[in-house]
Amino acid sequence: MAHISKLDFNGDPNLGLFTVPTDRFCLVGNTVMKKDRKEIKSVLGVKVVEARVANSELVGLFSAANSSGIALPVNCRESEARFFKKMELKVFVSPIKHTALGNLILVNDNGCLIPRELVRIKSELEECFGVPVKKGTVAGLSILGSCAFATNRGILAHPNCTEKEMKLLESVLGVNGDIGTVSFGSPFVGAGMVANSRGFAIPQDTTGPELQRADEALGFIEV
Repeated sequence: MAHISKLDFNGDPNLGLFTVPTDRFCLVGNTVMKKDRKEIKSVLGVKVVEARVANSELVGLFSAANSSGIALPVNCRESEARFFKKMELKVFVSPIKHTALGNLILVNDNGCLIPRELVRIKSELEECFGVPVKKGTVAGLSILGSCAFATNRGILAHPNCTEKEMKLLESVLGVNGDIGTVSFGSPFVGAGMVANSRGFAIPQDTTGPELQRADEALGFIEV
């Protein structure tokens, strides 16, 4: 299927830690190999942009973005913020101590969910992303960005995501969702995949049933 790819980055299955995908572009850490960047471009159908955040290739760990804006941690470099402004993105540099923003924030072009740890920057995130921001959890955890993956087409969430939590995710993000895993049982689907509304890449060791569930949850298969 042309909208699906199975790959690892230099043997690392945590694709989400090295990428920040949207329907406009996909940021990738500057250590991601050329062949993998090419594969991501093909599957997601967007421009792939090499970047660093907090002087790290783990762009998906330290930042969160949608098509309009990007949130960066307090330890990002001024040159990094300037780089994203040149991409015509709204840039918000968070002043708080939590730096792994990609682990904490779940956002698409319709809405955003954050844990209680980020409530004090809620209005700034709304301005940055241009969408409503609500407080929530996934599987009772505050690491929403690790426990779920949201595109403008669907949501894949941690298998312990409750019905109440899923209803909030669907309401805020404006798309339907389902639960699932990647990499032979990992519940941290946000850390394990890269996706937008055109396609997705998933780790090599993901099983057939896991891939099928992701395909359905992200809205590529009608069920």
